[in-house]
Amino acid sequence: MHTDLSRKFGIQYPIFGFTPSEHVAAAISRAGGLGVLGCVRFNDPDELDAVLTWMDENTDGKPYGVDVVMPAKVPTEGTAVDLDKLIPAEHRAFVERTLAELGVPPLDESAEHAAGVLGWLHSVARAHVDVALEHRPALIANALGSPPKDVIDLAHEKGVPVAALAGAVEHARRHVENGVDIVIAQGYEAGGHTGEVASMVLWPEIVDALGDSAAVLAAGGIGSGRQVAAALALGASGVWMGSYWLTTSEYKLGAAADGPSSVQRALLGATSSDTVRSRIYSGKPARLLKTKWTEAWSKPDAPSPLPMPLQNLLVSEAHQRIAAADDPEVVAMPVGQIVGRMNEIRPVAEIMAELVEGYERAVDRLNAAR
Repeated sequence: MHTDLSRKFGIQYPIFGFTPSEHVAAAISRAGGLGVLGCVRFNDPDELDAVLTWMDENTDGKPYGVDVVMPAKVPTEGTAVDLDKLIPAEHRAFVERTLAELGVPPLDESAEHAAGVLGWLHSVARAHVDVALEHRPALIANALGSPPKDVIDLAHEKGVPVAALAGAVEHARRHVENGVDIVIAQGYEAGGHTGEVASMVLWPEIVDALGDSAAVLAAGGIGSGRQVAAALALGASGVWMGSYWLTTSEYKLGAAADGPSSVQRALLGATSSDTVRSRIYSGKPARLLKTKWTEAWSKPDAPSPLPMPLQNLLVSEAHQRIAAADDPEVVAMPVGQIVGRMNEIRPVAEIMAELVEGYERAVDRLNAAR
């Protein structure tokens, strides 16, 4: 499983693994792929700096990347306190009423809690880029399309290629015109922020539209080696996987010490039909696990989600309360339709080996059909 792109990055397999967990990202890199750390959860640049120092020391010298959230159009800026003033009272009342109805208790007043996730802000995302470039990232990816041209130029000055997610051909073309090196063609099936075109249609459309102007990574609905083979057969130079790493044993965000977290327990029991595409997580369309929380937002009396970043600030404390409640039926988690294959907790290295073996079997089947 080798492509020009995997050789360019010096990785064994063209498998790029996005994750908010540094432990998972480092394990992906050590296993032969390229682990990409999601930075949106870091409000404090110093905290990101410390985590990237840990990545530098725990990837055995192998490359890794970072992923920022930088909207193409600069959204409302400000501190958490300033932005809070823009959130309507009826939205706050709905959130509080819903949490009470779902039996989600308040946060422990004696514990320390994070403010809203300010990583959605343009200024914070720029700080993430600045901090990352002080380390040794092999890639900077943007989860919301092409970053501003000056950010791309800054990365290129440091010799770091830039990737951007695209859910449509016109988005992919604009990314390349703006200087993006790698387009992540993310189909409708994907978790998190995603467009409306399915992977099987989108991948070859973007490959054909870009030609040799940029490499294409296939994303959305990948959780087996035969799906990796399909992506490469459709012209992609590699794959971008996110959801599939959420049920790895290395995934530590909020995980209970004695077993899987409530999020992981919810994911393990879900089918490919148990997701919903909604703006309730960040203010932009994102695919989430279908739970009592998402169902409450779909009821007739629910308010319309606010624009980014106000929606995330609105639900930030709710997400913390939901996580602390440890109830699999009320989790708030982005995940793709591939969740139906995520049926057990396994280490990253085992999953990577299975992907490679499945890819080889798929290629053998195709060769036998010649």
